[in-house]
Amino acid sequence: MEGMMNYSRNRVAILCGHLGAASIECCEQIEAFPVLSPPPQVNGELSIIDQRTGKRYQIQVSQDGTIKAADFKKISTGNGDKGIKLYDPGYLNTAPVRSTICYIDGDAGILRYRGYPIEDLAEGSTFLEVAYLLMYGNLPSATQLADWEFAVSQHSAVPQGLLDIIQAMPHDAHPMGVLVSAMSALSVFHPDANPALRGQDLYNSKQVRDKQIVRILGKAPTIAAAALLRISGRPPVLPSNNLSYSENFLYMLDSLGNREYKPNPRLARVLDVLFILHAEHEMNCSTAAARHLASSGVDVYTAIAGAVGALYGPLHGGANEAVLKMLSEIGTTDKIPEFLEGVKNRKRKMSGFGHRVYKNYDPRARVIKKLADEVFSIVGRDPLIEVAVALEKAALSDEYFVKRKLYPNVDFYSGLIYRAMGFPTEFFPVLFAIPRMAGYLSHWKESLDDPDTKIMRPQEVYTGVWLRPYMSLKERNVPSESDKLGQVSISNATRRRLAGSGV
Repeated sequence: MEGMMNYSRNRVAILCGHLGAASIECCEQIEAFPVLSPPPQVNGELSIIDQRTGKRYQIQVSQDGTIKAADFKKISTGNGDKGIKLYDPGYLNTAPVRSTICYIDGDAGILRYRGYPIEDLAEGSTFLEVAYLLMYGNLPSATQLADWEFAVSQHSAVPQGLLDIIQAMPHDAHPMGVLVSAMSALSVFHPDANPALRGQDLYNSKQVRDKQIVRILGKAPTIAAAALLRISGRPPVLPSNNLSYSENFLYMLDSLGNREYKPNPRLARVLDVLFILHAEHEMNCSTAAARHLASSGVDVYTAIAGAVGALYGPLHGGANEAVLKMLSEIGTTDKIPEFLEGVKNRKRKMSGFGHRVYKNYDPRARVIKKLADEVFSIVGRDPLIEVAVALEKAALSDEYFVKRKLYPNVDFYSGLIYRAMGFPTEFFPVLFAIPRMAGYLSHWKESLDDPDTKIMRPQEVYTGVWLRPYMSLKERNVPSESDKLGQVSISNATRRRLAGSGV
């Protein structure tokens, strides 16, 4: 507990000490990138000859180069054959939805929200502007933005009952576990937004949809702040309606209840840019989870809680923590050659390089790298940044990594920035989740209007035993090599109780 209180005091001391720092522009001019032409229309027909039967099939190819997986069901040998299924572990080449929200070209290193390059949005917009863009398709006018900011701020307060739940959790509860639980609990506090209670056509109302959107965007930072304050043994702080989205978040963390406190504007801007970069990323694991749950007609809070649960995984939202551990293990720049040799020999794992989508430099990583110097100029330079920069340079000049198209991703520098700002590593995925609410909600909203939306029910390829005769309990003879329940450990308290008499 003492360590947690020290964290709290140190963080407040660092940030308060820089409160009077002069404000400067956060981002350098983003370098220009080539503009690619839209992909060509590739519609037509795909001719398939089934060598098993000699039959020919014609499969329609859409203008965007997709085919309907269900069309393969007609390719059958007969005799009980149900047709071809597409076996695609991890959905490496399966598109369950059509979307207008986000475009990624991993080979070219391109990320665009609604057609806008991420670099332009990071340089010129605020997070709430970008959230509006994702939600409603266009950047807002001045009037629209003012109304939007007001609506989100008016819904930033969290029900006292939910704060009581957070306070009742263990003092060392992981903040992502708290966020998942709190987001799910919101469905109980807002039964008016539950289709299971109010009817399946509830979300046909634009007014109802928009209210849930501003509720979640407004409450997410408040819940996150309460979770972090809980770790340090401090009570939650009420949000302020007079600050920007990112300023309000820092205010709740650092004000200690002083209503006159103002976060450092440069740090708030850095956090705002990081929120923009993490707001949306197409059909990633957690966004796919949100749309999967929403397809059943469940309330939006439960769908978002499921998405945050997916983000909790270390292969998704916790990757930047792994980068910090890796850099700490390397320690100094002279250890980098040895580390890279270990990676090549598969004895070491390299975190923060490579991406499921990007086979080029992650465009978000370019922006984040620039933000690092801005943060360090305020709170001091993290010594690990030297290791990070040298590691990047060494890897990008090494044929082994270049050949495999392993470039820095968004997690490579973000963890260093979060640590420099005083956030504990277990809070990193929460800082990912807060802005990603905008992406989850935009996909939820889009799915409600998509005529192709159906309850998601993937196929499977059954490879188990085909048929077995049933035997009664007395007749069963389980093979010795079969799987079975292992030894489940019991607590020392249970052993103590069992050692007593009359048990």
